[in-house]
Amino acid sequence: MQPLIVIVVLLVLLLTSAIKVFREYERGVIFRLGRLVDYKGPGIFFIIPIIDRVVKVSLRVVTLDVPTQDIITKDNVSIKVNAVIFYRVVEPSKAIVEVEDYLYATSQLAQTTLRSILGQAELDELLAERDKINQELQKVIDKHTDPWGIKVVSVEVKHVDLPPDMQRAMAKQAEAERERRAKVIHALGEFEASETLAKAANVISKHPQALQLRYLQTLSEVASENNSTTIFPVPIDLIGPFLEGKLKKDK
Repeated sequence: MQPLIVIVVLLVLLLTSAIKVFREYERGVIFRLGRLVDYKGPGIFFIIPIIDRVVKVSLRVVTLDVPTQDIITKDNVSIKVNAVIFYRVVEPSKAIVEVEDYLYATSQLAQTTLRSILGQAELDELLAERDKINQELQKVIDKHTDPWGIKVVSVEVKHVDLPPDMQRAMAKQAEAERERRAKVIHALGEFEASETLAKAANVISKHPQALQLRYLQTLSEVASENNSTTIFPVPIDLIGPFLEGKLKKDK
């Protein structure tokens, strides 16, 4: 009776080991006596116990944090840069057969590519054209990982750490640029004001009464201020008629 129980238990164990159930995002790469057969999944499938060996592979997007790298840019600036890579396995069989550890291999490839690509760019380009650098990194890494059955979704440079002296120099440069823009705007304002004043002078020269009205308007505006003493020059044209009338009376 006992041998029968042992046989039944062995059969149950073999049957259990022959049944595999994988999730939607999982695939099973099957090796039969050491030779690659194919990959199966998701859902339920059967293998030959003892003879077949299954390696589980996830098809979900993997987030890989690239450690901080010391990089010297094309214009000889020493910086520290880190990045993040998003990739996924698209061909499970290649990911297992073509490379020993595709996770580790992708990480090392990302580090070397990051140093190589950023070393060919100048600091201004790295700071101002981040999208272009990201696309170039994604293109190069994806090209090298394609034989491994891996698709690089995107690459993002996260942080660029500049030396303190370079930060101070860039701050001075930015301040000088702001001062230059302020002076240019001020000069443009003065130029436009001078053009307007020239046009106003042409109009006033054609109508002398307009100058007198402008004097009176200015006097009214100044007089509205409290606690102030105003010395206002009176145009000769205003008092000329009064002087002529007085001279006639004296005669």
